[in-house]
Amino acid sequence: MEKKKKNYTKREISDFTEGKYKFQLFGRWLISRTLIPLFYKVEYTGLENVPSDRNFIVAPNHISYLDPFLAGEAVKKPIAFMGKKELFENNTLAFLLDGLACFAVNREKLEVSTIKTAINVFKTNRWMLGIFPQGGIRRNRKIEKINKGFAVIAKQMKTDILPIGLTGSEEYNWIPFKGKLKVAVGEPISYNQELDDIIDEWGLKVAKLIDYEYIKDNANEKENKDTPSVV
Repeated sequence: MEKKKKNYTKREISDFTEGKYKFQLFGRWLISRTLIPLFYKVEYTGLENVPSDRNFIVAPNHISYLDPFLAGEAVKKPIAFMGKKELFENNTLAFLLDGLACFAVNREKLEVSTIKTAINVFKTNRWMLGIFPQGGIRRNRKIEKINKGFAVIAKQMKTDILPIGLTGSEEYNWIPFKGKLKVAVGEPISYNQELDDIIDEWGLKVAKLIDYEYIKDNANEKENKDTPSVV
């Protein structure tokens, strides 16, 4: 009998276990406190902006595979990151991502299952939701082509967004102690705005935090016209 393929898109509250949090802590320690310091000096700023009294969406720009660990080290809370569904097609990688409490998402369209999983993340009252608003990795030092989905979820969940700017690993450094990384946390962005205003504020804040160029993309207005609602 053929083994049923695991659905990495939908997550229940029970999926966000203490074991996955401990595995995430181990991964963060291994990458952020052991591996990265061998090659980079890391500067963290704005840590006082991390809310301590409520849930929020962790929203960094995306420049390397180090980003989830650096964002986690800044926030110091369990984070369930969205990952493009293609990553979960590799069984080994899917196993690791699942262990880190990541879940798959269709970057072309915000689906009902994604919103339901976001609801379940926040129902844990412990885990934060992690989203890279630009989607895939972008190393051109520009904040552009921002997907609208993160703002839609923020409004539906009535949850503020924590902007995080990451820079320094646009190109990987393999010379010990040579590289410099910056992790800058901005002030939370209120969900109680129009979608385009949320997107603009995120883009402007992150660009300013790391001295990137922000390019407003009018194409955002055309994305996710049929965004599903389950609230």
